[in-house]
Amino acid sequence: MSIAKAITAGLRKAMQDDPKVLVFGEDVAELGGVFRVTEGLHAEFGDKRVFNSPIAEAGIVGTAIGLAMRGYRPVAEIQFDGFIFPAFNQITTQLAKMQNRAEGHTKMPVVIRVPYGGGIGAVEHHSESPEGYFARTAGLRVISPSTPNDAYWMIQQAIASTDPVMFFEPKRRYWQKGPVNLDAPPSGMHSARVLREGSQVTVAAYGPMIQVAMQAAEIAAAEGTSLEVIDIRSMSPIDFAAIVESVKKTGRLIVAHEDSTFISVSSEIAAKVAELAFFHLEAPVLRVGGFDVPYPAAKLEEKFLPDADRILEAVDRSLAY
Repeated sequence: MSIAKAITAGLRKAMQDDPKVLVFGEDVAELGGVFRVTEGLHAEFGDKRVFNSPIAEAGIVGTAIGLAMRGYRPVAEIQFDGFIFPAFNQITTQLAKMQNRAEGHTKMPVVIRVPYGGGIGAVEHHSESPEGYFARTAGLRVISPSTPNDAYWMIQQAIASTDPVMFFEPKRRYWQKGPVNLDAPPSGMHSARVLREGSQVTVAAYGPMIQVAMQAAEIAAAEGTSLEVIDIRSMSPIDFAAIVESVKKTGRLIVAHEDSTFISVSSEIAAKVAELAFFHLEAPVLRVGGFDVPYPAAKLEEKFLPDADRILEAVDRSLAY
């Protein structure tokens, strides 16, 4: 099953289990969304549970907040990552704070689905990585699957949460296929997971960068270097314990993501690992990410996006200490 269809299957299962789950956004009904992730749900559940919204992201999130206050579990889609900013105020000043404002009496079981990241040759505002803005916003949970199995289970776990969840979907991996265990979730949605055991350098990544990190590990292995690859999976909260445990074994850490490394998820991981595992580090924590510039035109994105060579260059620098 592909990641896209695993999300579809997870949405369908959640909707079957709970009639309060609603799915809406721009073109998500009959069309099934621009990436066809909601394809078939409108035909199965009808226009009272799967419906299109106006092209108004602030209205989409505001509607989700109101529905949650009335006891529903809305799943709102933001069509592309760069379109989320008109809803930034609703997300950060309303959605993230509502439960605290109500002293926990008003729950916010809202999921906001966000296709994110580059690699699809798209125009401006269609290839951005805004997860860092929301990871540092108290009151939000921020997660991203990297495999079909995670996609299937994590979307259901997000819907089941009584806290608002930002569900970032790596759009260039939508058609990446893999096995899906329909019987049991692999772990909690905020648990990091070791995907490849290694002994010399830890490489931690999430979402679209996992495949790149695994490719780098394969190349390194052929050259006699052992990389341990960790899928962070959750950008807020972050499973620091799993990362620190790996660093204590390898003594080195590379953190990779598509987002700029300036004031980012990797910044926080680097700071926390320096705090919690300082005497185990054999080299500084190094970070590999997109450059600190606006996302470029499609013809330049291959130069902007981190690849296996950039991860391996960071590995060489780490091992040189």
